[in-house]
Amino acid sequence: MQYWIQAEETDDPVLPLITCPEFEQRLLRFEGDREERRDDGRDEVLYVLEGSAVATVGGDAQPLEPGTGVFVSRGTPWRIDSAQALRLLSVLVEEPLPATAGHAVIAAGVRGAATAGREFTLLARPENGCESVTQFVGHIPPGRAPEHFHRYDEVVYVLAGEGAFHVDGESAPLRAGSCVHLPAELVHCLENHGPSEMQVLGVFRPAGSPAEAYYPDGSAAVVLGG
Repeated sequence: MQYWIQAEETDDPVLPLITCPEFEQRLLRFEGDREERRDDGRDEVLYVLEGSAVATVGGDAQPLEPGTGVFVSRGTPWRIDSAQALRLLSVLVEEPLPATAGHAVIAAGVRGAATAGREFTLLARPENGCESVTQFVGHIPPGRAPEHFHRYDEVVYVLAGEGAFHVDGESAPLRAGSCVHLPAELVHCLENHGPSEMQVLGVFRPAGSPAEAYYPDGSAAVVLGG
């Protein structure tokens, strides 16, 4: 399936996952200290998958722990210090909008409601200076969502749980490490086989609400619980 890949287990410090016109999604691994990084053309949003470290971003030192989101605007230097088995999911944002802050380190906040009983927690977004994209964790209960589409482009990484990704009459398995590219207006659905909650990390542009979705006929999807 052209929209889906499964990340391989590897010790490579940089593992490319999905490359599309809007994004480059990668897995980054750190142990100890690393040299300074800087991208003058792209913004970057990061998510701590596992491990711990101190990140120095734009001269500010911040502790990192699993579940933390990080926004780094283009041209802002950053490095990782004192890393202990640190794994980050990185999404580079092509041709970003001007940022209103150079960087931000964000802890997960309160859950909001989306369609079909889904919930989400927001991380990097315009409210903390990241004008181009919204980064969020989606919480998916057991079951299959109705087919729908979004008006934004999105890359998704499965953090936990097992299920299936359905699009165009095809299905692909989902488990931790599965990566999905959702071009704008692609009709699709995600299914959680259960018994526990599935968690996914999504990054989409233009920035907005993860709850925004539309059924195949173009009508707005109903948000449950909100």
